[in-house]
Amino acid sequence: MVDAVVVGAGPNGLAAAVTLARAGLSVEVVERNDTIGGGARTAELTLPGFRHDVCSAVHPMALQSRFFRAFGLEDRIELRLPDVQYGHPLDGGRAGIAHRDLARTADTLGVDGPAFHQLMAPLVRNADQVADFANDALLHVPRHPVTVARFGLRVLEQGTRAWDARFREDVAPAMVSGVAAHSIQHMPSLSTAAAALSLGVYAHARGWPVPVGGSQAIVDALAGDLVAHGGRIETGREVRSLGDLTPAKAVLFDTSVPGMLAIAGRQIPTPRRGALRRFRFGNAAAKVDFALSGPVPWQNEELRRAGTVHIGGTRAEIAAAEAEVARGRHAERPYVLGSEPTVVDPSRAPEGKHVFWAYAHVPAGSDVDQTEAVTRQIERFAPGFRDVVLESASRTAVDMQAYNPNYHGGDIAAGAASFWQLVKRPVVSSDPWRMGGGMYLCSEASAPGPGVHGMAGWHAARSALRHTFGLPTDVDLAPED
Repeated sequence: MVDAVVVGAGPNGLAAAVTLARAGLSVEVVERNDTIGGGARTAELTLPGFRHDVCSAVHPMALQSRFFRAFGLEDRIELRLPDVQYGHPLDGGRAGIAHRDLARTADTLGVDGPAFHQLMAPLVRNADQVADFANDALLHVPRHPVTVARFGLRVLEQGTRAWDARFREDVAPAMVSGVAAHSIQHMPSLSTAAAALSLGVYAHARGWPVPVGGSQAIVDALAGDLVAHGGRIETGREVRSLGDLTPAKAVLFDTSVPGMLAIAGRQIPTPRRGALRRFRFGNAAAKVDFALSGPVPWQNEELRRAGTVHIGGTRAEIAAAEAEVARGRHAERPYVLGSEPTVVDPSRAPEGKHVFWAYAHVPAGSDVDQTEAVTRQIERFAPGFRDVVLESASRTAVDMQAYNPNYHGGDIAAGAASFWQLVKRPVVSSDPWRMGGGMYLCSEASAPGPGVHGMAGWHAARSALRHTFGLPTDVDLAPED
């Protein structure tokens, strides 16, 4: 028997395991795939020597997450910030350029510069408070009510038809919408506005870093710390029931909600089971990776220094594309989220070559290859892009689920990131990670939701320490000499 078993070795599962092991408990992690990582793996997907991030590539929460800051992630691996945190191309060679310096960013936005600065500045000044609120269960008493109120008022503005009231031109609102679209929801909505504001704040506070060597570096750091503190990881092991696990006092699931229900069954108390069955998935992402002979030839040269590029055109165009997906249709000009990590990490490709990571939003369960649609959108703002493509690799939404069952229908958020499902993620509770019977949900299907931040795992582990083990939750996670 062990103290705790974690099902799934993604960033959240490993964060939970590390927290429990650091508390002095015996911990075993079980992973169905042959390699660990979940949404943070890195592999050669196109040509030899080109290392692509299989899911996540850029990490807005790597420097902002309370868990990663306690874990000392930036002291364990090398995280590099691009000169431009994110860029947003528009037709005619124009672009919105988000520097880490908010004032510098606003200075490039002309007549909308003061409005953009006013929207973001009070939150950027209190970025840690924003992260503290946004990365917990939403049903708790906030520790920073003034910041939460400011955040809420801005969400109401940018999440409703009043979203254009403060802007006169098209660049600034397009930039906000480009970040908002990360949540794969119709726009405007409260959830997309919350995503735009929180992720936008992190860009101007600590930045959106790229891990040297790929996202796998984050996972390897977590796994290394776990093993150093007595934890054990077993890969290539499918879990279909609790009987497949080593007997344990606590079981933590880094899985989807249906995945946890299939394994735990009636061991989860009835009231929780009923609520969990009402959990819903959202629409999907279809991914395309490119091996390039040279950098992306963006028409706007400032974009050539960006780690992340939001490709979709104006606010109206992005909203229209997301509305099409919400109706179950493929957009002719889909929103594309792109990243060229070799801008700051040339080790990902042979000398002089580059990798480009991209996904397009598509309806759930789509089996349509998006290579041409994504290429066409990039070529729109980077004429000649096709000429630098050496090879590409595509995964449809169906393929995304086959790769990771947590991504039901290709939903990389492991559950619709609507406003209501951020409140009840996955249940309405101030402790939504606790399922009862010594079981806990620690994946991004639980609060605070999508992203590589480790926070869901950390919260679930702290809940287990409190309720199952009766131990202090203030666990020292700092690197050891």
